[in-house]
Amino acid sequence: MPPRYLSLDRAFLAVERQQLADEGRDIAPVAAEFAALLAADEDTDPAWQTRGEALLDACADLPHRADYPYEEPSDLAGIRRVRPADGPHWRGGGLDEGTLFDRVLAAWLGRCAGCLLGKPVEGWRSPAMWGFLKDQGLYPLGDYFRSDGPPELYEKHGVARERAYIDRVTHMPEDDDTNYTVVGLAIMKLHGPDFTPEDVAGFWLQNIPIFHTFTAERVAYRNLVNLIPPPRSALHRNPYREWIGAQIRADFWGYAALGNPERAAEYAWRDASISHVKNGIYGEMWVAAMLAAAPFVDDAETVIRIGLGQIPARCRLAEDVQQVIGWYHEGIDREEAIRRIHARWDERNPHHWCHTISNAQIVALGLLWGQHDYGRAICTAVQACFDTDCNGATVGSIFGMMHGTAGLPERWIAPLNDLLDTGIAGYHQVRISEVAREGFALWQRMVNEQMSKSANEEGA
Repeated sequence: MPPRYLSLDRAFLAVERQQLADEGRDIAPVAAEFAALLAADEDTDPAWQTRGEALLDACADLPHRADYPYEEPSDLAGIRRVRPADGPHWRGGGLDEGTLFDRVLAAWLGRCAGCLLGKPVEGWRSPAMWGFLKDQGLYPLGDYFRSDGPPELYEKHGVARERAYIDRVTHMPEDDDTNYTVVGLAIMKLHGPDFTPEDVAGFWLQNIPIFHTFTAERVAYRNLVNLIPPPRSALHRNPYREWIGAQIRADFWGYAALGNPERAAEYAWRDASISHVKNGIYGEMWVAAMLAAAPFVDDAETVIRIGLGQIPARCRLAEDVQQVIGWYHEGIDREEAIRRIHARWDERNPHHWCHTISNAQIVALGLLWGQHDYGRAICTAVQACFDTDCNGATVGSIFGMMHGTAGLPERWIAPLNDLLDTGIAGYHQVRISEVAREGFALWQRMVNEQMSKSANEEGA
């Protein structure tokens, strides 16, 4: 079988057609060719492959529909030009370094525990997860999933017992959602705050095995190997260009820009632009900006809105996140909010299940309905289904950055045993506290260097 996400097949083309519609492209000129190739009995035939590649190349030049209501640039200058007018000016401050480090450590721990909660049920659709919980009297979700329940339940709901359930792990196992947090640390350590998209690309090729990447990242990796540089590496034959992969890479850029959401969003843009465009980029910028602000803000809605201040005001992601904020103000409960997300997105459709925006709505849901309760926040994000480990991790990270280690109950953090496995060269098993300390020291050094530079410029 050809490697998934590297080879062309009908599923690949089906996602491209949906992505074009999302972007507001006029697909009329290529609609007949899409229909013909998607209806073909065989998609491994060389002639089919040649036609498919030509179709993807033709799609790159399709114009936008005249009635498309969104403004969604992918370049940094363009994104900044169309941000909300009051977005870029916010700065945080007023916390001592001991408190700030505690927030950063809590973000790392919160990310790992939230990821661990969602990891064993990644890919479960709602009938399986909700039925599995209800059959054991464990609904709504309030704790880690276990593999030692009644054996017949796993068979009934079609779910495996050989996953990273809490009774099967002794620490945080490898996951792409935590790999990329460590990648950010390693890139910043190697290249400093002036790192470029090309630096990110080079680090991937030298330190991440290709099969430790997925969807947009794997396509971008293929493009980089074929000497297609950023930002073209994000566009060339990449139907996953607005999927969630960049959003899960955001966290370290927020950790490295405490109090400066604009800087965090810029770091995130440099990272995201090698594999994503438009809302795929905005998801990473939004999360990074939220994390940079989170130590200084105690209200989830304010954190969410600060993040939105760094992305285009008239983009699909901003519109849909603001919709979730609107639901919160309506006073509906989280069950109704989850129902509305499922009405908006079809979890059986891979394009919806793995898209940045569907999962961004769930991140907002977890933060808003979780408020000051860590367990409720990550359980809300995971119970909503879709990309469970990604959303549990992101919500856990932001919550930890807002509330510090005192806000993380021991029952959620103790199973981590302060250990994290990764697939990143040089970091195969690390102490969570040590990578948190290492990243915080980088931030301190960058702040001190900037202060020294400013002082020298003033004295010149």
